[in-house]
Amino acid sequence: MRLPIIAADEMDERQREISARIAGRRGAVRGPYLVWLQSPELCERVEALGAFVRFDSSIPPRLRELSLLMAARHWDAQYSWNAHVDKAIEAGIPAAALRAIAERREPDFDRDEDAAFYRFCHEILEEHFVSEDTFREAEKHFGPRGLVDAVGSLGNFSMLGMCLNAFEVDLQPDRTPPFPDIRGYARVSDPEDSR
Repeated sequence: MRLPIIAADEMDERQREISARIAGRRGAVRGPYLVWLQSPELCERVEALGAFVRFDSSIPPRLRELSLLMAARHWDAQYSWNAHVDKAIEAGIPAAALRAIAERREPDFDRDEDAAFYRFCHEILEEHFVSEDTFREAEKHFGPRGLVDAVGSLGNFSMLGMCLNAFEVDLQPDRTPPFPDIRGYARVSDPEDSR
């Protein structure tokens, strides 16, 4: 990681308070929270938003995980992908669809609502706009609240991906790199050369 990890005995009172809250909710302080603790007020707000979009959003849990993975792939955030790909599969997203996303191919979904959600998220991430047909199809499945929650999820998980990459948060050593065109914190020109 590019920044030093703040040791418990080096934390100020606010950092200790937020660290304890994160550990209580998430089991430990790890990954991006080790970075965000450098700015305790931001950390507190980011953690609250992250907890909402992961645990309390109106979007079904499998699609919360899908939004996280879509943002992770958009930002090439391997840490996020590795931490959540198994959770997404357990929640009901087909493994083959996730492999396709990791390889930048068009995924197939078993449920129409999952396909509509993917298209909505894909268009806003990649095109920066959402076509009328895509918007209305997603709205039919998720309603206004669901679409607002989806955009909130993508925004939160995009910020997460940028944090992980900018500060080169240590990748999980026990995981195979998930993206064929990324090694470490760099893009490789020929994925075959990186094997």
